[in-house]
Amino acid sequence: MRMLLSLLALLFLAQPAAAQDRKEVDMSLVMAIDISGSIDPDEARLQRQGYVEAFTDPVIIKAILGGNHGRIAVAYFEWSDAWVQKLLIDWTLLDSEAAIRDFAARLAAAPISIARRTSISGAIRYAIPLFGRSPYEAERKVLDISGDGSNNDGGLVTDLRHDALKERIVINGLPIMNDRPNPFGFPSETDLDKYYLHCVIGGPRSFVEVAVSFEDFPRAVRKKLLQEVADIGPRLEFGPEVGRDFDIGELGLSPAGRDGIQLAQSTSQSSPRRVGGTPEDYTRFVRPEYELGCDVGERRSREFWQRRFGVTPD
Repeated sequence: MRMLLSLLALLFLAQPAAAQDRKEVDMSLVMAIDISGSIDPDEARLQRQGYVEAFTDPVIIKAILGGNHGRIAVAYFEWSDAWVQKLLIDWTLLDSEAAIRDFAARLAAAPISIARRTSISGAIRYAIPLFGRSPYEAERKVLDISGDGSNNDGGLVTDLRHDALKERIVINGLPIMNDRPNPFGFPSETDLDKYYLHCVIGGPRSFVEVAVSFEDFPRAVRKKLLQEVADIGPRLEFGPEVGRDFDIGELGLSPAGRDGIQLAQSTSQSSPRRVGGTPEDYTRFVRPEYELGCDVGERRSREFWQRRFGVTPD
């Protein structure tokens, strides 16, 4: 009995020690990048370069290191079909300028690839356990999804969004309003910004930042990252170097999207709080159902393939 009690005591004491091994970070950020067939190699390179440039920007670096803990954790994967996700960089701690620049260099050196379908739901499904196995303890978990089309493969995007929000993962979106001809002849989606707003993003202070073209992607990435990292702590002091295209004073406000539509602060301005001792339910931080339906991508895909080839995709 004494031996059993001693063993139980050791196990009890070991649990806090194990928890202490998880280094605290201001934010765990997963970047999920669309490489579906509607994106050609040049556009894929523009996307990649946008992230590389953002993580070598002195203002971004200063913001990352200016949070409460002075560090964030990041992971980067590319996605297309429901079961096609490619993890380019696993969880990496960004706690110094050298670490941030090393992350950018690794990203720049990774090969460019292109796949086929567009499964935002598959990307969210893949990201949930990715957050679960992070070796860091984060004050805020954020999934960034960028892409140039609506979901047309795998489960319903709203179902997977719900699963992510139950795990207290905030989803932000960066839709690319791509008007280049699709290799398959599929028309561009002029309502993609609204689709992301209503069907993809969710969680407290979630937002959409629109890239009006692939050439505009680097600007949009930079602005999105600044808004995210400025949300993690009060110790941010920016000088005139911010200037180029972003006013730090507008962080937390809603930049105008297409035709002046206010897109950024999509849900509640409030922060998550505890209600009755339990964490607030993130699933309530979503927009009402999209007027065209959040299965609009699946319907458009079926109609296109049926009209053009007389078949529907598997």
